[in-house]
Amino acid sequence: MSFRIIVLAKQVPDTRNVGKDAMKADGTVNRAALPAIFNPEDLNALELALRIKDQRKDCEVIILTMGPFRAAEIIREAMYRGADRGYLITDRKFAGSDTLATSYAISLAVRKLEPYHLVISGRQAIDGDTAQVGPQTAEKLSLPQITYAEEITEVSEKHIVVKRRLERGIEVVKSPLPAAVTVHSSAPACRQRVAKLLMKYKHARTVTELQNETKDYTELYDQRPYLQIDEWTVDDLHADVTMLGLSGSPTKVKKIENVVFAHKDSKVLSASDEDINNLMKDLIDSHVIG
Repeated sequence: MSFRIIVLAKQVPDTRNVGKDAMKADGTVNRAALPAIFNPEDLNALELALRIKDQRKDCEVIILTMGPFRAAEIIREAMYRGADRGYLITDRKFAGSDTLATSYAISLAVRKLEPYHLVISGRQAIDGDTAQVGPQTAEKLSLPQITYAEEITEVSEKHIVVKRRLERGIEVVKSPLPAAVTVHSSAPACRQRVAKLLMKYKHARTVTELQNETKDYTELYDQRPYLQIDEWTVDDLHADVTMLGLSGSPTKVKKIENVVFAHKDSKVLSASDEDINNLMKDLIDSHVIG
């Protein structure tokens, strides 16, 4: 059996360009109003998986993502960088899922990919910043989990050694396999696309994408089955629909506010004792310090 790594990735709206139409009335993100990107910390996770693949000839890296049909874009992006294949979990019944419903669906998909050695993902997605999906998925799969990973220093058939980046230092931990790992943004940035892989996988498509193509690729896909990106629906996962979507999501958004950081007046201070003393007094009076 190959050393199988499942990378959980997400296509997210670019929250660096949030405007007035970024949220819907029901409290969900209006994804159509924002450009979609590969979640940054999931790219860090992909890089750690690819580094293991660099060391082990028997390693297989699989991308698993949940989202609308266009989320297949990040599967191709991962394949251009070194991933072997990918799966898209997509169904209208998943719409509006919070972290609990999302982790439920992902855990079912991971079980379909058994046996595996490692499930790895970014610490959090920039469209929610909850950092809950990775740990919740690990809990549903009954896997030991390591969070805030910065580097994987040792991998064998039975265990993994990981360096964690914590608030006040670092920690090195050892875990049996299979295990789940969430990756901190301080981990190495993901490698760039490889031209050879770009040419190999540029025609990789899901079934839905192929149906929308104007050109017939039937012969090409018969010759190159690795170009097929599998789609999994609720029925494929044998999921309980009451645990999915808005109905299966206990998290409810009560209120949304747009917060705009405005520039305040600045003060120019000299190095004199008087100016420094005045600054300290102002900071104490405003409870910034003290």
